[in-house]
Amino acid sequence: MLIVSVAFFLLILIGMPVAFAIGISGALFFVQNPDLPFTIPVQVTISMTQNFALLAVPLFILAGNFMNKSGITEQLLNLASVMTGRWKGGLAQVSIALSALMGGVSGSAIADAAMQARMLGAGMLQRGMSKGFAAGVLSFGSLLTPVIPPGLGMILYGTIGQVSIGRLFAAGFAPALLLWAALGMTVWIVARRRGYPAERTARMPVREVGSALRGGLWALLFPVFLLVGLRMGVFTPSEIGAFAVVYAMFIGVFVYRKLRRASFLEALEGSLADVGSVMFLIALSAIFTYGIVLESVPDLVAEWIMAVTGGLNGAMLLIVLALLIAGFFIDSTVLIIMLTPIFLPLVKDLGGDPVHFGMVFIIAATIGNFTPPVGAAMYAVCSILRCPVGVYTRESVPFFLAVALVTLALVFFPGLVLFIPDLIFGAS
Repeated sequence: MLIVSVAFFLLILIGMPVAFAIGISGALFFVQNPDLPFTIPVQVTISMTQNFALLAVPLFILAGNFMNKSGITEQLLNLASVMTGRWKGGLAQVSIALSALMGGVSGSAIADAAMQARMLGAGMLQRGMSKGFAAGVLSFGSLLTPVIPPGLGMILYGTIGQVSIGRLFAAGFAPALLLWAALGMTVWIVARRRGYPAERTARMPVREVGSALRGGLWALLFPVFLLVGLRMGVFTPSEIGAFAVVYAMFIGVFVYRKLRRASFLEALEGSLADVGSVMFLIALSAIFTYGIVLESVPDLVAEWIMAVTGGLNGAMLLIVLALLIAGFFIDSTVLIIMLTPIFLPLVKDLGGDPVHFGMVFIIAATIGNFTPPVGAAMYAVCSILRCPVGVYTRESVPFFLAVALVTLALVFFPGLVLFIPDLIFGAS
């Protein structure tokens, strides 16, 4: 597997699309082993796409695009402003609150970061905030989006690792609140030192607060309906995706009345591109995974980690460190698809809970979207705000430290992740 791994990183470094880099490097394993029929790569690629549980992926992507075109973003922005507008940091606090509220709508950190940079970036700069600070807030704040259900990372991890998606959905709420608190406090400290003002100075009238709550209610209820449906056995994880699509269309057409023919077609077009890229990546990753399993790579990695650490917490810390380093170069979706079959069996053997590990794994893998040299969310925000990457990196350090502290807390205190799933679904 050494040649396969080296080939993968070389192809990534020269700029080849990740899906092709995975597929080509995985195919090299069969070139090295002529005893294996070369029909296997074709077979495993096709069989991977026949996994019924993966039906949830395109359905939730379609639901997210319908939600985005339904006009719900403006309603959530208004609600976020009502909730946090009087806190120090003004629009920066509003941005983090909006990311938390958008979790049930988009599920993508990169999409959320780019959207918010266009919506709030110019306003933050007009209020005297530095480009680096604004870019750091908009980028790291979007970490909340994939942690709140139905994040795509949860669906991929749950499907690949055969972990309850319902429990993963429930497990996302507490970490998201902790991340929101940590990032909000960081913004407050920096804003107080630099004199960044609050967005609102007067108390909101009760009528306006009620109007904002009503406007954002349908989005807030979305993850609740998902959990209730799964807990009551009304839907399977695949069927809940179909419900999400129907729900998104209903509120877009009949509640907000902004999902018209043009926006409907735009949502379909965007979904086709998103689904195609994700499913193509999943299909070609099967070639890579076949070699990993055949060569007993998970067992070798487990032996090495056990020799270095000797315990669950040490192993999880080492995995988090490896994910942070890998995230400097590889997208979070790729990390989840490629590394779940390697790390999850190790954590299970050490007595770890797969849901607890899943949330830590998803957060650690997603952080790479906000760090140089290839962070996709970082480049999206910096490009829109025209912020140099060096300036962004320097001013994002406090946000990185805040997220790192929360991740460490989640590693050592599994109850922070598991108490809501245990409350809803019972102890595992």
